[in-house]
Amino acid sequence: MHIDDALKARRSVRAFKRDPLSRELVEEILTTAALAPSNTNVQPWQVHVVAGEVRDQLEREVLAYRETEPADAAAEFPRANKRKEPYVSRMRTLGKAMYGLLEIPKGDAAAGWRQWGRNYSFFDAPVGLIFTIDKELDQINWVDLGLFAMAIMLAAKARGVDTCALGAWNNYWTVTRRILDVPEDRYIVFGMAMGYADETAAVNTLVAEREPHEVFATFHGF
Repeated sequence: MHIDDALKARRSVRAFKRDPLSRELVEEILTTAALAPSNTNVQPWQVHVVAGEVRDQLEREVLAYRETEPADAAAEFPRANKRKEPYVSRMRTLGKAMYGLLEIPKGDAAAGWRQWGRNYSFFDAPVGLIFTIDKELDQINWVDLGLFAMAIMLAAKARGVDTCALGAWNNYWTVTRRILDVPEDRYIVFGMAMGYADETAAVNTLVAEREPHEVFATFHGF
């Protein structure tokens, strides 16, 4: 698959088939993605890949913890609480479209809570990835982690495998740290679902709007 085609075909899948992925295929995707660039070749990424019973245990225990200990859902690291334009409008546009496809009406907090919880079931994907990074590294290395994650998504799509990045895994990190034995000197940053899209799910018809380059690019010297 040409890189342009992979970029155009990739989307955040929020409903997966339960068809398994082989370890060999996942290893191939990760090996290819590890070619992603990083500042001075630090390669700061670490990823926990879960499937089978470990994946199911992680889902069960995080969801159970989420229901019994909602007050202890603090993010693993500080996140911005204030939003401004144009970011708020973009978020709301996506949310309105997604929840419309899911037939969850505005104000239905219970249904919204359940849907948000599907992040912790990896949207039924057979494979989940949990990304961590050394707490001593700085912001430029967080950029490296994002480059690695994007490389995974493109390498997966080139092989017919779908993904969805899951920022929700930055929450309820105490359970994740315990089950996966993540060292205390590493942040749990985000997760990713990996598998084959359920093409019958309405939510997977969602196409997020993208701004044209005139909005985000400033050209100098041309």
